[in-house]
Amino acid sequence: MSVQARIEEKLATLEPVEMTVENESHMHHVPPDSETHFKVTLVSDRFAGLMPVKRHQLIYSLLADELAGPVHALALHLYTPQQWSTRGGVRPDSPHCRGGGGQ
Repeated sequence: MSVQARIEEKLATLEPVEMTVENESHMHHVPPDSETHFKVTLVSDRFAGLMPVKRHQLIYSLLADELAGPVHALALHLYTPQQWSTRGGVRPDSPHCRGGGGQ
């Protein structure tokens, strides 16, 4: 199973309303087909009443094995359904890596 698939499987336990896991490794200076840099956008009722740091800690605990191993970077965009609706369902773009692009 790919790293991305494992991440998606573990995050699905949060019963997301919306979830996108993007492998952004290609935007960094890593070998082709790497799975080291990910961007997660997740919308869940489980985030209601949790401050952002607690949301991040919840994700870190779910993905502890991946973060201890192959995953070098994890961008998290975590919202309640109401927050997601207020944003118009738009997630932030990732910045370009200064040394990356695989070029």
